[in-house]
This record gives sequence, C-alpha cells and structure tokens, in this order.
Amino acid sequence: MKYTDYIDLSYKPSKKDLICEFYLETKGNLKKIAGGVASESSIGTWTTTMTMKPYMLKLAAKVFSLEMKGRKSANIKIAYPNELFELENLPGIMSSIAGNVFGMKDVIGLRLNNIIFPENIAKSFKGPKYGIKGIRKIFNIKTKRPLISTSIKPDKRPLLGTIVKPKIGLTTKDHARVAYNSWIGGCDIVKDDENLSSQSFNRFEARLKETFKMKQKAEKETGEKKIYMINVTAETKEMLRRAKLTQDYGNKYIMVDIITCGWSALQTLRNENFNLVLHAHRAGHAAFDKNTKHGINMKVIARLTRMIGLDQLHIGTAVGKMFETHEEVVDNKNALTDGFYGIKKVMPVSSGGLHPLMIPELYKIFGDDVILQFGGGIHGHPLGTLAGARAARQALEAVMKGEKLKDYAKTHMELKKAVEFFK
Repeated sequence: MKYTDYIDLSYKPSKKDLICEFYLETKGNLKKIAGGVASESSIGTWTTTMTMKPYMLKLAAKVFSLEMKGRKSANIKIAYPNELFELENLPGIMSSIAGNVFGMKDVIGLRLNNIIFPENIAKSFKGPKYGIKGIRKIFNIKTKRPLISTSIKPDKRPLLGTIVKPKIGLTTKDHARVAYNSWIGGCDIVKDDENLSSQSFNRFEARLKETFKMKQKAEKETGEKKIYMINVTAETKEMLRRAKLTQDYGNKYIMVDIITCGWSALQTLRNENFNLVLHAHRAGHAAFDKNTKHGINMKVIARLTRMIGLDQLHIGTAVGKMFETHEEVVDNKNALTDGFYGIKKVMPVSSGGLHPLMIPELYKIFGDDVILQFGGGIHGHPLGTLAGARAARQALEAVMKGEKLKDYAKTHMELKKAVEFFK
C-alpha cells in the first residue's frame, strides 16, 4: 500500500475507533505525508512489502479529515481500528500513535493535539481511586459564604497548597519546619518539589517521619485537616517501596513526577491500589507541549493521566510564570473534569509563579474544585512563610466573601504586606 492509500475523506468513524487529531507541517506532498502518518502508526511502512496480507487491510488507519492551514500544513484526523490496540497497555498504545511518526524525515512539525478514546479502551484502565469527590471527602471543608450564583455550592472552596522552598537543599528538620509554618498559617496542603527525592541532606524516610509529625501537630493546633504530599519518584520498585512506607506510616498522599517516571511506572503504581491519593507533577511536560507545532498537547497528557488513574494534576495557571494561555488551561481542566464515560474526575492543580493577589483571577478560571498551589508567593512574603500562608488564606477569604483584596487588606496585616510587596 502507498501512503496515499491511507487517506479516505469519505470515511465516517465509528464509536469503536480511536481518533487522533494532529497538526502536520511538511516540506513534501501534504496528502502523501498525512497518509504516511496514518500508515506508519498502523500497518504500513515506507514501501510496499511482500508480507502484506489482504486480511490486514481492515486494520489500516485512515485520514478522514484534512483541514488546510497553509500550503504545507494542515490539521488532520486519523481513525484507528480498535483491534490495533491492547487493552490496559498505555505504553503500547502511545508507541503506535505517538511513536516513530514524529521522526519522519519529511515531517517538519507534528503535534498530537487530541485523542478520542473508544469506551472499551478508556475503561480498561483503572481511572482515579479518589478523584475530586474523594479528595473533597477527605478534607470535608465547610464554609459559610453568600452564593455568587446558583451554580456555586456554599460548602466548598478551593484548597490552598504550597511547595516547600527552596525546592532542594533544606535539611530534614528545616523542611518540616517550613511545612509546619505553612499549615498553621492556613495552607491545607504542603508538597515536596519535583526534584527532592532522597538526597543525603534530606533522606526520604527521615523526611516522612519528621514532616508527618509536624502535620499532626498543625492539625491539633488548627482543628483543620492537613495534607503532606511526599515525593516518591524513583525507579519503579523503589517508588512502590516508598509508597507502601508512606501508607504504612499513616500519611494519606504521595506525589510522583509523571513524565520522567513514564506511563508504565504510573500504571504499576496505580495498579498496586494503595490507599493513597496520587498527586501528579508534570515536570518535563514542556519538552512535549510547549512547541505548538510539534509534540504532544498538554490536554492529551491530562487525559492519559486521568485514564491511568491519578487523582490530581498540575495543568498551568494562565496568570503565573507558566506559558499556557487561558484557553489552553481551560482545555486541560476540561480533560480532567468532563464526562469521559463516567471515569472519576481529577482535581486540577494550578501552580507556577502564583502569589495571593492572583487568587481572584484564579477563582474566575477554576471555581471551587482546584488546588491553588503557591511556592515563592508564600515563602517570598517579606515577613516569612507563616505570614505568607496567612496572606494567601486571607486573600481566599476575601474572594469567598465577595470583597476586594485591597479592602480586606485594611484589616488583615499579612495580606496588606502581600499587596504592597507583590503589586
């Protein structure tokens, strides 16, 4: 079969097809290379082979939509027959649809912008154990505030989180002290940063023990549920050992760097079915999704993360230091929270260059079901971590009460300092 044999613009996909939406830019014949993407990601190769059998033709992927964007670029949609894929094998699926095609010589740019999974493939994966509802149950947050609209429930608010800063280098004792000050200042959640694992200056087991002790102390003093997301990222067997150790110790959460660990390790972690909320950090995602003409869209990564079954995921901010636009962040959020065959919804996490003055805008974007996660925006407060956490909590209180931050800051010293410092 020639590459052009994989183009059928009259084809109507069935509900059993897996559909990929690509942006394609080429220096060659656009239709030929579009067919080449379908060919090389299903049953074909660069030349006609003598080993092709007639019964295989039903497994050929088909380019069924080709929308020109320029003389040498287009948005294309490819339908893949269900039988091409092994159930509950995400590495195998991604090796097909997002594998060698990115390296084709005639491809200048190829970006996987969306995957529409058929139900049988999507539901072959475990999906989140907790998701948004399970996380809400753990925190059981009740707040009294006026209804802004009939679509907003009065017993919810965004969760406040922070990342221990500096992200790496603190001793175990100092790390735990930063966490404690964050919790008593008003944070619900404290998280390790993505590159803190078990270095000599802050070993995993010692950090778990010391920070968990500070978490319990903060809970007693505040009367609020507090959460510690300890980073278990490591070689897969070691990661599982750390996860079990965390569970056995009584901590409820872990975090993992999903891109650097890989899909296989994430499936293994989820399939162990720990009684742990799984927080997904996306370190390294921009290597795939920052170039809008090549790679993999973040909303695809979000969909895959939900399908495997992690409970929370960083998706950008639209207002902080990360590059995503408002539209892209909303697309990422929708991939975590739309219907998707009834698979549990994943809690969006907004993190990256945030400070308390951004909370009103963040609330407009995300609503109640989000973790607003501050690093420098808390620990960079001129009066320190405790005041920074209080400022963030006060800013959230102002939004929940429908008040302007500058007005609320008049009677809240920590927020006043934040307004002056971060403006």
